[in-house]
Amino acid sequence: MRIDVVSIFPGYLTPLGLSLTGRAQEAGLLDVHVHDLRDWTHDRHRTVDDTPYGGGPGMVMRPEPWGEALDTVISTGSTSGPGSTSGPGSISGPVLVVPSPAGEPFTQQLAGALAEEPWLVLACGRYEGIDQRVIENARAGTAVRQVREISLGDYVLNGGEAAALVIVEAVVRLLPGFVGNPESLVEESHGSGGLLEAPVYTKPPTWRGLDVPEVLLSGDHARIALWRREQSMRRTAARRPDLLHPATTLADLSIRAARQGDSGEVFTLQRACWVSEQLANPGVEVPALTESFDELRAWLTTDTVLVAHDSGRLVGAVRGRLRGDDVPAAHTWDIGRLMVAPDLWGRGLGRRLLERIESAAPEQVEQFALVTGARSTRNLRMYKRAGYRLRGEIEPGVVRLTKRRR
Repeated sequence: MRIDVVSIFPGYLTPLGLSLTGRAQEAGLLDVHVHDLRDWTHDRHRTVDDTPYGGGPGMVMRPEPWGEALDTVISTGSTSGPGSTSGPGSISGPVLVVPSPAGEPFTQQLAGALAEEPWLVLACGRYEGIDQRVIENARAGTAVRQVREISLGDYVLNGGEAAALVIVEAVVRLLPGFVGNPESLVEESHGSGGLLEAPVYTKPPTWRGLDVPEVLLSGDHARIALWRREQSMRRTAARRPDLLHPATTLADLSIRAARQGDSGEVFTLQRACWVSEQLANPGVEVPALTESFDELRAWLTTDTVLVAHDSGRLVGAVRGRLRGDDVPAAHTWDIGRLMVAPDLWGRGLGRRLLERIESAAPEQVEQFALVTGARSTRNLRMYKRAGYRLRGEIEPGVVRLTKRRR
């Protein structure tokens, strides 16, 4: 990834050369360029601001130096490095990021979206901000692929440099290879489940009369996963109730073994979920869509099936079964029909069901296995974050993933 930062205080961006961000640059994972906006001024005082039209306090950054700076930075970057607009894998231009208290909120999801871009240009304003015509001109032109005005929160800073440091660090740590152990990113606050992270502990087990929770010393990974999930929801409810969805509250959500009386709701949920799978994987046969009600009732009896209820409504289900073709036999726990009501996607319910069905596997199980559509990006993302690894296509458009039992 290439990152260009334009500021009147380039020294403010020195921390980008420290710690993991600095190492990423040394390793060639990150290419950072910091530019002094005053290099594009043409008077002896190197003026970058003027009084606002319409009156009012403060000063506004002039459009001329900003226009020239962005033109030069983008044209230079577009002929070298990851921002190239010619040759194989070329892109149409960078994403221009403008830190501003009037921008859209900066979230973990937005950081993830920016981490998928090969080139970012950050424009650090000062005083009362940058002349709005600079942003409008960038949006109307073709040099910049997208403009994102971003706010860190409901407060005002002296300039965009501090915000730029935050945005860059939040984005680049999501790049593949940036963090030594990518699993450390899975259970963070504001992740895919939208919840705050559970409390964390390390050695010693007792410190100043305070003990590490017993469950964390038990070695029971399924129990530990459930404890962390519950602690995450409790912490979110206490500190950030605005992040909670009804399906994630302990009071409303229950997961239990399926009964025959659930078959009608499971059948309806299955049709809703696998229509979405068919749309995501055109041309791939989806057996769940052609399965009869009687066939569903049959495996509801023979397999291990869990269902999730929220306020009396069945909102999720998953099944597990032993494979009979293993060598040695029946050491693989096949997980399938993981379903969440479409209006509750992105709330962490699928991950919770996955954890519960894993913990329900018999003792002899050594690995978990599941299949999904090769183009089901949302599913693949969740499974990989849960520790599953891609094992290849089992038929055109369908992939298999496995995970060793701990």
